[in-house]
Amino acid sequence: MSKILNEFLSSNLQELKDNGLYNEINMVRGANGPVIDIDGKELINLSSNNYLGLATDEKLKQAAKDTIDSHGVGAGAVRTINGTLDVHVELEETLAEFKGTEAAVAFQSGFNCNMAAIQAVMNKEDAILSDELNHASIIDGCRLSRAKIIRVNHSDMDDLRKKAKEATESGQYKKVMYITDGVFSMDGDVAKLPEIVEIAKEFDLITYVDDAHGSGVMGKGAGTVKHFGLEKEVDIQMGTLSKAIGVVGGYIAGTKELADYLKVAARPFLFSTSLTPGDTKAINEAVKMLMASTELHDRLWENGDYLKKGLKELGFNIGNSETPITPCIIGDEKTTQAFSKRLMEEGVYAKSIVFPTVPRGTGRVRNMPTAAHTKEMLDEALEIYEKVGKELNVIS
Repeated sequence: MSKILNEFLSSNLQELKDNGLYNEINMVRGANGPVIDIDGKELINLSSNNYLGLATDEKLKQAAKDTIDSHGVGAGAVRTINGTLDVHVELEETLAEFKGTEAAVAFQSGFNCNMAAIQAVMNKEDAILSDELNHASIIDGCRLSRAKIIRVNHSDMDDLRKKAKEATESGQYKKVMYITDGVFSMDGDVAKLPEIVEIAKEFDLITYVDDAHGSGVMGKGAGTVKHFGLEKEVDIQMGTLSKAIGVVGGYIAGTKELADYLKVAARPFLFSTSLTPGDTKAINEAVKMLMASTELHDRLWENGDYLKKGLKELGFNIGNSETPITPCIIGDEKTTQAFSKRLMEEGVYAKSIVFPTVPRGTGRVRNMPTAAHTKEMLDEALEIYEKVGKELNVIS
């Protein structure tokens, strides 16, 4: 190895470890369900994005197996050559119906969606107003577009209006976009979409909502935009297929013209092999399940409210979450890491989240209850939280 590279890696790794910022990666043996096996020990899993428990659903597993038999394990090409299979077209039709839009385009990941759509629509002659707590994939997509990035205070509508006015009246930009998460994954709060749409109309902003943590969770499953009844008002909706949907991939939903344009201009669509057939069919079945019944969605919210109430009563700072995502905000990074480690030793897997994922001094253990958790699992988790919280003086 190059000496200079070795020095760079060693010094940076040590600095991260010294500051409590080094993330230990654990290997799960078997499926990622409500209970997981790590190093031969069963733990109540509160760190998964598998909100509806669909990652292990028998119907979806069978759909994937059957499609592998009929279509093979890989798509074999990029979408624009001959990698667009019948199952991809079927999925996109289902997604558009699910989201209440004219069309949808499926991508290999949610991260790819933001790389694709932002860069395809915006360029160096434009400006992007971006919520300061937006996901890293949004930030990277904005950077790749080469547009002027204007940071907006988190969910601050006065700041958005002020900066939208400045940007649009400056005459410097051909287009101005406002982009926001629908549900913010670190705090569980929800974007103020009705107010955002009003401001966007006033200043002719393009609106873009990243609904990675809202798809399957908000709007009876159809997402945050649907929750507010704004399907016809938001220009671009992005969502993942790997969280509540339980499989892998992402999508952009909007007008037919938007979908047609992305298929000729979005680089991840043009230059990366398409979603595997088995995954695509499983996703389609999952979305149809959500359209047919709200049972899993309702169970998720019931479990989320139950855990949130229990943690708050124990004295934990759970922030201002409006969704099943429930952070326990500890603050100090080293204490946060120690807290997560002790939870794991006692039987709860709740991963610590520290800088740079969240601002310094706001370290937290993020809890992600799912529809697959039982009340007995959640009660056991709360008992462990109480024990460890008192032990580390996080609660009194």
